[in-house]
Amino acid sequence: MTTSSTAPTPSVLFVCVHNAGRSQMGAAFLTHLAGDRVEVRSAGSAPADAVNPAVVAAMAEVGIDVSAETPKVLTVEAVRSSDVVITMGCGDACPVFPGKRYLDWQLDDPAGQGVDAVRPVREEIERRVRGLLAELGVAV
Repeated sequence: MTTSSTAPTPSVLFVCVHNAGRSQMGAAFLTHLAGDRVEVRSAGSAPADAVNPAVVAAMAEVGIDVSAETPKVLTVEAVRSSDVVITMGCGDACPVFPGKRYLDWQLDDPAGQGVDAVRPVREEIERRVRGLLAELGVAV
């Protein structure tokens, strides 16, 4: 898949432990801001049963619906097929492959927190996603 130019579409994988909060927000912001100009995945090393309801509510406040998303298990193939892998507190659970770009975003875990605690994490993730898009050369 390519963009309107000859450059290949970059692919980004967001990883956190439960794939129910931070990685879901990262993927949602990237999808919202970049559309089909970036291939977006998210996964967790120990996925939860559902996305954190406080995350769903916090994202709805900024007009992004993640209520239909489901946590997915991290696979070697997901890492292998991504250009950029962004970890968010999953430690050493993420496999490392040569030639991939790895970023570790240290962010508070919103698990078990209310919407008030999720908002600052959401804002920081949006800021970092916008920075990533600039680095990838994808205008928003």
